[in-house]
Amino acid sequence: MADSSLALGAYAAVFAPLEAQGRAEAVARRLGEAITLGLLPDGSPLPSESDLADRFGVATVTVREALGALREDNLIRTRRGRGGGSFVCTPADGGEGALRARLRRIGLGELRDLADHYAAISAMAAELSALRADDDDVRRLRELGVVAPAAGARSARWRSEGNFHLELAASAQSARLTREEMALQSEVGMLLWLSPAQAGEAAADRHTEIVDAVAAGDPDGARRSAEAHVQEMFAAVRLLHRQVWTGRSA
Repeated sequence: MADSSLALGAYAAVFAPLEAQGRAEAVARRLGEAITLGLLPDGSPLPSESDLADRFGVATVTVREALGALREDNLIRTRRGRGGGSFVCTPADGGEGALRARLRRIGLGELRDLADHYAAISAMAAELSALRADDDDVRRLRELGVVAPAAGARSARWRSEGNFHLELAASAQSARLTREEMALQSEVGMLLWLSPAQAGEAAADRHTEIVDAVAAGDPDGARRSAEAHVQEMFAAVRLLHRQVWTGRSA
């Protein structure tokens, strides 16, 4: 059962089914990154092993192995008995170490390919939203388009960005696009949203452009603004990638 303290969009992206490999390390990576980057709040309960297995499309023994790895990394704690289960343990650095470790594992070419894919999905979602969204969709997009300021908690900024893009995909009224958005958020979204350069006003202004185009029924404008938004986020995280690989501080 979903934790009601979590935003639905972020929760759905974290627990979207895995691709075919479905290995224990893939489960541990998905959950571990969600925990270290703040998408799953400290102390929040994880779904049961059987529920996680169903969500990820893997065997229960695979989930059990993944949870064991997360316990070794001190990212979850497990209580037995009544009221027990596995609970999130947020790292003290607020996810900075996870970001740098993830960037060290990704080559610039792979990161660029992921950004191109994400830009294509976001652009199509924005275009279709401009053709299909109703007044309620536009209202929700405007509400979600407000980004937490740069001085605010990083996790709040990540969630607001992720939920905006999920709502944009949902407004396109395409189940496939929404599933693809969820899958991409779990793979690359957190990296694209981490740079301080895209926090606050810069991202909020792009959101406003996208929503204005959707409200005006302007598919070309919505597409262009969505593409520009993702490419700007990629440019910001590319700088962080270079700093990580050269050993400089962000």
